[in-house]
Amino acid sequence: MHSMKLTASALAIAALSAGAAAARDQVQVAGSSTVLPYASIVAEAFGENFDFPTPVVESGGSSAGLKRFCEGVGENTIDIANASRAIKESEVKACADAGVTDIIEVRIGYDGIVFASQLNGPAYDAFEPADIFNALGAKVLVDGKLVDNTYTQWSEFNANLPAEDILAFIPGTKHGTREVFEEKVIVAGCEATGAFEAYMAENGGDKKAAASACMELRTDAKSVDIDGDYTETLARIDANANGIGVFGLAFYENNTDKLKVATISGVEATTETIASGDYPVSRPLYFYVKKAHIGVIPGLKEYAEFFVSDDMAGPDGPLSEYGLVSDPELADTQSMVSDEQTMGQSM
Repeated sequence: MHSMKLTASALAIAALSAGAAAARDQVQVAGSSTVLPYASIVAEAFGENFDFPTPVVESGGSSAGLKRFCEGVGENTIDIANASRAIKESEVKACADAGVTDIIEVRIGYDGIVFASQLNGPAYDAFEPADIFNALGAKVLVDGKLVDNTYTQWSEFNANLPAEDILAFIPGTKHGTREVFEEKVIVAGCEATGAFEAYMAENGGDKKAAASACMELRTDAKSVDIDGDYTETLARIDANANGIGVFGLAFYENNTDKLKVATISGVEATTETIASGDYPVSRPLYFYVKKAHIGVIPGLKEYAEFFVSDDMAGPDGPLSEYGLVSDPELADTQSMVSDEQTMGQSM
């Protein structure tokens, strides 16, 4: 029904204003800064190899992209949202409330989150999640009690780390990377230090409340939110020799002349350790397609199919060369996109 309504709407707009219709000959994409370089590579190759205009790809973060995606159906709304996390139930509901009921979820592969610092800076060579939590948590466990975090240097809680002032540049709250960082680093570190159990005791055994408390970070400028993309984080690292930053593996691998990366729990982030599951801080990457726009916005389905093709997203494709870990179930994703299978449907 939505597709039929949109088609009628698009025809009406075309009849009223040929100029307005022409303005939407391009696929419009927005969202994750992590997925941005992959989508840009695909968009450029798509424009060169297909008889469709090059898609317009914008960043802004996963949450911001999905918010735009869920604004409604029609040529004044975007066609695809890129995301470095899965869409939330609340976002699916927001979409449905605005008439976006048929969503195709496309997993493009996997990426790792790394902690990197100046190439010739302090020896931040090995971290445990507990180290990151002790450095950045609003409260930490000292002598069995939760107290406000007053640590100023890394060596205060781990003698193996440098006696350098704590300064971390982390993704802002609108980025999908932030959620993975919180879940797989901060909460994991909170559990490892015993602070999670202490928060559980404070909250009557409520695990959700304890996890939420763990994710509260200090506000004394030791932990700095970055709302821009990884290039902003890199600029901050360039200007602060003692700083560490949170990056996607692919961005780090393309900036090894400026950055060095730390191991997490003794494991170095590589495409191999992420593919094997050995690296603890990895996540799948997605984009979401508005099915109602297929057949109305020229080239939309073709772009989605091209993105997950073996030529682009396979282990020997350009996305893998840039740092994407190819999905071992890519063939299933290709079939799903071809069949226009929406979320909630079974094959």
